[in-house]
Amino acid sequence: MSGIYIHIPFCKQACHYCDFHFSTSLKKKDEMILALAKEIVLRKNEAKNETIETIYFGGGTPSILPIEDIKFLIDEVYKNYKVIENPEITVEANPDDLTEKRIIELSKNKVNRLSIGIQSFFEDDLKLMNRAHNASEAEKCLEIATKYFDNISLDLIYGVPNMSNEKWKQNIEKTLSFGIPHISSYALTVEPKTALEKFIKKGIINQPDDEVAQEHFHILVETLQENGFIHYELSNFGKENYFSKNNSSYWLGKKYIGIGPSAHSYDGENRGWNISNNSLYIKSIQENKLPIETEKLTVTDRYNEYIMTGLRTIWGVSLIKVETEFGKTYIDYLNQQMRRFLEDGLLIVQDGILKTTKKGKFLCDGIASDLFLLNLE
Repeated sequence: MSGIYIHIPFCKQACHYCDFHFSTSLKKKDEMILALAKEIVLRKNEAKNETIETIYFGGGTPSILPIEDIKFLIDEVYKNYKVIENPEITVEANPDDLTEKRIIELSKNKVNRLSIGIQSFFEDDLKLMNRAHNASEAEKCLEIATKYFDNISLDLIYGVPNMSNEKWKQNIEKTLSFGIPHISSYALTVEPKTALEKFIKKGIINQPDDEVAQEHFHILVETLQENGFIHYELSNFGKENYFSKNNSSYWLGKKYIGIGPSAHSYDGENRGWNISNNSLYIKSIQENKLPIETEKLTVTDRYNEYIMTGLRTIWGVSLIKVETEFGKTYIDYLNQQMRRFLEDGLLIVQDGILKTTKKGKFLCDGIASDLFLLNLE
C-alpha cells in the first residue's frame, strides 16, 4: 500500500476554472468529518498486511478545516492502519487560510508538508480565476510558512489570458525567491460546465492560447532546471529528495485508498470511485455502506494507463515491462506506433526506456493517446 487520500469537499468560494467536487456551504461539515472517519475504519481491511507511506488531504480546500478536524482524521488513520515511521503527510492549503496561528498549529501536529495554491502573484490573474486570496496574502503566507515548514509545494497556473512571457517569468522568479523546494504548475484548462467556460462563450474572457501556454511551459522548464529543480513529471518539479511521494505513487502504479465523496482508489487490479454527492455520501456511510463504484481493469486498461503515466515522468516506459507484463501483442503494437514519434524527435529510447524528448514533453498526453490500444478483451 502506498497511501491514503482524504477528500475535503468544502471551499470558501468557487474558482472559475475548477471542476473538482466541493460545496461552498459548511452546514454539513461536522457530519462529513464523522463520515470520513467512519469510512477510514470501514475500509481498514483493504490495507491488511500493508503499510501506509503517505496521507494526503486534498479537495476542495482542506485548510478550511479547524486543526482539530485534521488531527482527528490523522489519528483515525494511525489507529486503523500500519503507518511507517515517517510518513509524508500533506495538507493542501489556500493562502487566505494560512495565518501564522494556523501554520504553527499545523506544524505542531503530524503534518509535515504543505501544498499551497498560490496560482499567481498578480491581482488581476487572481480576480480572473476568482481565487479567495489576494497577492499580498500569497506572499505573506509563504514568508511565514517557510519558517515552520521545510517541505512546501506551490501551485502556479500558466497560459492565463493576457499573461505575457515577462509576467510569467516574474511569477516564477517570485516563487524562487522564497526557496520553495517543489513546484506544481498547470496550464489553465477550460473544463466543461465551469464558470470559465461560460465567460469564454460570452466573450467576457479570452480563450486560453495553446501556443502561449506552450511558450510558458518551456520558460518554466528551463528556468526551474537552471535553478536545480528536477522535472520529474509533466507538471511537477522538485529539488533532490523533495518529490511528492503521494503523487509519485500514483504515477508508479502503487495502491491507494481514496476517502470521501468523489475520491478514487486503486488496488493494483481494480479502480474505484466514491459518489460525488455530500448528502448521499454521508447517508450511505451512516448506514455502514460504502458509496463506491468499482471496475476491474483489463490488461489493455493497465497498458494504456502505464503508457500515459510513464510518458509523463522521468521514469518513462520500460519496453521490457510492456513485453513481460502485457505480452507480445502490446509490445509489437507499441513498437509500430512509436516509430513516427521517434522519427519526429518527440520520443527517444534510452537503455530500453521510452521517454519524451524536450521537444515532445509538452505534447506527451497527445502522444500517449496515439500509443493507446483499443480494448482487446
